[in-house]
Amino acid sequence: MTKTQIWSAAFLGIFVILFFLQKLAGTEYGSSPSMGMGESQSQPNETMASSNATGEVLAKQFNCITCHGVDLKGTNMAPVLVGLSAFYDRDKLINYLRSPNDYMEQDRFKEYKGKFKNIVMPAYGNKDVKDLGKIADYLLGLN
Repeated sequence: MTKTQIWSAAFLGIFVILFFLQKLAGTEYGSSPSMGMGESQSQPNETMASSNATGEVLAKQFNCITCHGVDLKGTNMAPVLVGLSAFYDRDKLINYLRSPNDYMEQDRFKEYKGKFKNIVMPAYGNKDVKDLGKIADYLLGLN
């Protein structure tokens, strides 16, 4: 065998091994086991689930707990979500969730930029406003 054939066979072998490992891990092409902020894995009943889901369930589906923690009391990646009623009313929180970048010049967020470097709050402008309202109601009720 020539060196080119050996390298081609090695590359093909590695590709086949990685393909089977990916199948064993159960992940789909283009997704990862740990989704990023705001990303949700597609589920067959996602639309139906979100229309009937509570704010708490939707917050989990939108992966808020990934950065803000299971109890939403903050982590080294993101601030506390308990006590948001001191800063927001329902409409303002929904608007923030839809476009967080519009709020980045406020003093609180300038402080967060220093504390949570290289972390970006995702925008949920593409999500149903009714779902964002349920999440806002849930978050505003946390004390």
